Amino acid sequence: MRPVIKFQGKIPISISNFFWLTAAFIGWMYSRSLVGTLIWVGIIFVSILIHELGHALTAKFFGQKPRIELIAFGGLTYPSGPKLPLWKEFIVVFNGPLFGFSLFILGTLLLQVPALATPGIGNFLQTFRLVNLFWTVVNLLPVLPLDGGQLVRIICESIFHSKGFRYALMISMIVAIVISLTFFFMRGFLIGAFFFLFAFQNFEAWRKTKGMSDSDKSDSLKGELAKVEAQLRSGNRHGALEKLVEIRSAAKSGMIFARATEYLAGLKYSDGETQEAYDLLISVKKHLLPESTLLLQKVAFDAKDYKLAAELSGKCFQLAPTADVAIRSAMASAEMQHVKSTIGWLQAALKEGLVNVDAVISKPHFEKVKTDPVFQKFIHKGLNN
Repeated sequence: MRPVIKFQGKIPISISNFFWLTAAFIGWMYSRSLVGTLIWVGIIFVSILIHELGHALTAKFFGQKPRIELIAFGGLTYPSGPKLPLWKEFIVVFNGPLFGFSLFILGTLLLQVPALATPGIGNFLQTFRLVNLFWTVVNLLPVLPLDGGQLVRIICESIFHSKGFRYALMISMIVAIVISLTFFFMRGFLIGAFFFLFAFQNFEAWRKTKGMSDSDKSDSLKGELAKVEAQLRSGNRHGALEKLVEIRSAAKSGMIFARATEYLAGLKYSDGETQEAYDLLISVKKHLLPESTLLLQKVAFDAKDYKLAAELSGKCFQLAPTADVAIRSAMASAEMQHVKSTIGWLQAALKEGLVNVDAVISKPHFEKVKTDPVFQKFIHKGLNN
């Protein structure tokens, strides 16, 4: 759904339809009246906008070009421009809750004015200050993607460098689970569900960052890898080959190193250099993309690493359920003398369209299982049935 309001100023602001809907929903839940709902919408709008302006104005002060989006259940500030040192990034993140807390202080001070402490205005100010106190406290919880989680991430990265992000994700995940279970126990199911979702998102992010290194934060290496991908799409294999070697040498480890290694292995394999492709893929085995996992099974089989080819069989067949993958898996299993697996993969190949079974089992890879009684029984039953 497209934003209904956009402000194109020095700090562009866009407001989604969902922002108004969720703000109205919260307002109705707490007020049960049209006027009360409108007041709540106003309070939520001001509170979240000032919070995001705390981030945006600080980022702008440090030379970046921020923009703000108000979305369902909150807001986001997107800074662009030069990457900030961690201490400046810390201030940018911290100033969001600080601006929000300033609204709590403002509301508290206004309540001390007798003329404003009347039942109508006083109730409004009381709600205003408590909403901003609640929003500030929640945002400072050490749970990603909340500001408190971002602050923990910055601190961890300043101490542990590339591993810091993973440590921050772990802390965030544990805290989110504790908060989620606490609210579920207190029958606060909506808040509990939100923090359970945060815990799951952090777990997924943690799982995907196992291979990260300091080189993965290099914008220049990211740019070089993007250029290589463009070269490969345009068919400039020679230029891509040389650049991939340079990227691997510069990165040394991490996800950029893994991607460059995969591309290089693909080029080597297409040039008939199977052993070189195998050696390259083995070095990044734990971080392979799906298509590279399929290639690894091929080159592992060709390099007579039948154990690895057999280990990859299930995953490869899930990625590409074809007769070719099943046949390769059957041959690898036969070399490992895994009779039941060999039979299972031959049956899978039949289901995927294998016609000339006799030609397949006549290959030397099946010599080690041909005399096995179970395999003999399978053959005699008729492979074509």
